[in-house]
Amino acid sequence: MIGQKILHYEILAKLGEGGMGIVYKAEDTKLRRDVAIKFMPRQISASEEERERFKIEAQAAAALNHQNIATTYAIEQHDEELFIVMEYIDGIELKEKIDSNPLSVDETLEISLQIIKGLQAAYDKGVVHRDIKSANIMITDKGDVKIMDFGLAKVRGGTQVTKVGTIIGTAAYMSPEQTRGEKTDHRSDIWSFGVVLYEMLTGQMPFPGDFEQAVIYSILNEDPTPIKDFRSDVSEQLIEIIEGALQKESHARFSSADDLLAHLEKAPARPSTASTEGEKRGSSIAVLPFANMSADPEQDYFCDGIAEEIINALTRMENLQVAARTSSFYFKGEKVDIRDVGQKLDVEHVLEGSVRKAGNRLRITAQLIKVADGYHLWSDRFDRELTDVFEIQDEITLTIVDKLRIELLGAEKRAVVNHYTTDVEAYHFYLKGRYFGYTRKAVDCFEKAIERDRDYAPAYSGLADIYSGLGVTALIPPEKAFAKAKAAAETALKIDDSLAEAHCSLGLFKFWLDHEWVGAESDFQRAIDLNPGYAAAHCWFANLLVWKGEPDRAIEEVMRAQELEPLSSIIQAMVGFILYSARRFDDAIEHGRLALEIEPDSIEALYLGSLAYKEKQMYAEAIYSLQKAVELSHRRPFFLGLLGHVLAVSGQRSEARKIFEELDQRSTEKYVSPLLFAWLHLGLGENQQALEWFEKAFKAGHGPYHIFVADSVYDDIRSTPQFRKILKKIGIEFWATQTGS
Repeated sequence: MIGQKILHYEILAKLGEGGMGIVYKAEDTKLRRDVAIKFMPRQISASEEERERFKIEAQAAAALNHQNIATTYAIEQHDEELFIVMEYIDGIELKEKIDSNPLSVDETLEISLQIIKGLQAAYDKGVVHRDIKSANIMITDKGDVKIMDFGLAKVRGGTQVTKVGTIIGTAAYMSPEQTRGEKTDHRSDIWSFGVVLYEMLTGQMPFPGDFEQAVIYSILNEDPTPIKDFRSDVSEQLIEIIEGALQKESHARFSSADDLLAHLEKAPARPSTASTEGEKRGSSIAVLPFANMSADPEQDYFCDGIAEEIINALTRMENLQVAARTSSFYFKGEKVDIRDVGQKLDVEHVLEGSVRKAGNRLRITAQLIKVADGYHLWSDRFDRELTDVFEIQDEITLTIVDKLRIELLGAEKRAVVNHYTTDVEAYHFYLKGRYFGYTRKAVDCFEKAIERDRDYAPAYSGLADIYSGLGVTALIPPEKAFAKAKAAAETALKIDDSLAEAHCSLGLFKFWLDHEWVGAESDFQRAIDLNPGYAAAHCWFANLLVWKGEPDRAIEEVMRAQELEPLSSIIQAMVGFILYSARRFDDAIEHGRLALEIEPDSIEALYLGSLAYKEKQMYAEAIYSLQKAVELSHRRPFFLGLLGHVLAVSGQRSEARKIFEELDQRSTEKYVSPLLFAWLHLGLGENQQALEWFEKAFKAGHGPYHIFVADSVYDDIRSTPQFRKILKKIGIEFWATQTGS
């Protein structure tokens, strides 16, 4: 054909040949310019479908006018042959340029920006290329990029030539949905662009194979070799862009070329050598509660449990900061903005997911998202049997570790995949126990978990936590509650001495009941050493430091808990309580207010905040808070006693006596702490009766240090021999000399 003249085009040289046509260099003798002419291959030109596709290419390309897209001049027909007349590009294929050597990072970025700008121009006209590859991209002598060959283009609103189920494109650059013959859109081009970007930087294909089916298998099932294995001069941001483009699920990729372009324009070429505070602290992540996609709302416990187990596994890694459960679960049921989550929890990454459970079948989805730009680093779906739940959790956790490039030591990896039980039913009861909180229902669940697996250490630890909580709030007699907590914690530690929660529970027993301050401090410190991110241990340690008379250390410790759990209303309220104990009443009120902003119906925030209000003689505010706590708790004795005390102090003595009578009557039916009657007598100014009830409380194992030891109301009896004797017995003589002023 070289030397022939077709219409007014003189054929000069053959430029290339591919599945979609043969391309020649020619001269347009009318306009006196070089052009490229693309003919359909003769072996397929008889196919009406292929001829129609060829016309679509011409129509699609002709609609585009952009400096990074080769211009189409005309579509012509001669002797039953169709051909397209295009701009002639004097340059080199990107494929050929890469074959010589991987490109520099700067050149890769420059070429990539031009490719994406060209693709965005096509998308603006409703055209998707569907065959992006390095052989379809030309680089001119001046370094300009030109996208070629719209032979597989899909035009918005045009006729669907290719049937669904037909695989089209070049295998090595195909998106997963293309390999399956599914419908495609611009996100398939974004995948193919990611392949080209990887190819430019490494000189290799991300999904290699000796034959087409091997390549397709790799695309569907394998991850590329990390770019860091080829070169070290590529920035993390650029690597993350490639990973974002090569997400196997199309919805996890960049949502648009504009979005991708914005990230490319911001990405530095090379890794930063400057060390920032964020880099010093390592990676950080929040695991949001997994959404319950099941028909049964009672499956919430299972969804929450999956997320909580992943949190627990991730906290065992030294180089990863993990937002605590309470703060992460603040967003449960909310339609969240990932950037808002990142800002409130001060994390760089977020894991979110969903669970659908039907009988013994599970479908779990998970997505790892970078907060800074909102795109996915990884996503996957797991369709498995219920018995595979542990394996799924391991896979998600280890993938997070891999994607965040955290190096695991052998001991850390063993800890991450340690599930303590292989009994799925025991595991279910354990998750329910955690879900039901400080209730007798939770006790039943943990006990059932232990019945199924006598060596299930976390179940014993959970049981210890629940009994400790029931003892602290006096829902059952403290001496009974803490004895059970101690037994459960000791059993858990015999099975596994590395459980931070069990050490904390044991510390609580020593703190609240045995008054073993040294032993309690040792247990709390051990819990913190095992899990520095365990906010509850920091909180209880802060309480212990208050009773020891070390308010500055106590504030430091509780502030650490707040850093770990910034969205926990309970911990925010505990900060207020420690500040109240340090006689910083205005600061305590402020933290109580912040706690209620997080959770308006937080009983803990209401009653702890009321203490500071009382000290400031803001009785109306204190009474309102306690009345609401009483209502929300269904008139729990603990809150009734506090309300009666404040009513008495404020001068409402008759109302206080009504509460005294109610508690007295209820004490004939169920346990009511003697301490509550002591507080009521103190509020009424009946100091001798108060001292008598304190003696009863002390003998019952619920000492007066529990709440009000820092309260000014004690000043009237603080120096009495009887009260000093009690304080000495429980080892907090420091408070015998303090005053509330």
